[in-house]
Amino acid sequence: MPLIHERTFRIRHYECDAYGHVNHANYLRYMQETAFDASAAAGYDMARYAELGLMWLIRETNVTYERPLRYGDSITVKTWIHDFRRVRSRRMYEIRHADSGDLVASAHTDWVLLDITSQRPTTIPPTFMDAFFPEGAPPPAANSEKFPEPPAPPAGVFTLRRTVEWRDLDSVGHVNNANYLSYLEECGIHVASAYGWPMSRMIAHGFGTVARQYRIEYRQQAVLGDELDISTWVSDPKRTSAVRHYTVHRATDGELLVRARALWVWVDLENGRPIRIPATFLADFAPNITG
Repeated sequence: MPLIHERTFRIRHYECDAYGHVNHANYLRYMQETAFDASAAAGYDMARYAELGLMWLIRETNVTYERPLRYGDSITVKTWIHDFRRVRSRRMYEIRHADSGDLVASAHTDWVLLDITSQRPTTIPPTFMDAFFPEGAPPPAANSEKFPEPPAPPAGVFTLRRTVEWRDLDSVGHVNNANYLSYLEECGIHVASAYGWPMSRMIAHGFGTVARQYRIEYRQQAVLGDELDISTWVSDPKRTSAVRHYTVHRATDGELLVRARALWVWVDLENGRPIRIPATFLADFAPNITG
């Protein structure tokens, strides 16, 4: 059995968006904080990693949202290590409502161990296995599913340019992984306006879009002052949902930094239940839909 760690959070007002729900990016922040606590509980806090000249960097996040959270709710985040590979590790999460025990979200993150000096992947020390699996190592895990290749973008692909600001960085000087999700959502708001559906119009029609799942692959780091081109397009529209794809490139050299896919669901704002995507919405968005 792996070492299991839990932490409880109370939802703060500033963590909620205009729908009154906890913003999607904040789930990633709860997960990251709990992961840091779990590592410290196993004997590897930030100071210990610094002594060893090591650091973990997230390579992929996959989160599924089951129900919204609101101001005043309390949640319990449970986390544990699923496996260690040569240089990579997968950490699992369950987020539950503290009072009801209902599952709010489930997720995993794939991490790579880096040498701080070279910033290159390094082999995970055997002592990590003893610390995080005190009852013995788990059997070898199956190979992870590769990030799915997105369909080619349509002629109406939308691109938003933004500059990395000081507030976007974490303590190692890179854009924090959760902030990329904020970039993606900002791009989603802008593309909706560009195709005639600003948030005010959707709200006036009594519906909104909420993410059911995000899968994000981090390839390179962005730093202060980088100009980013965030592009997005849609595929696989169904009765109540569609997949939105994203890429984040550095504008100066075209380097792909991040790619992501999100499953979006259209909901009635009054009762939160899925609704059929309005025909006029699909018609207006046609140039941004591939296939």
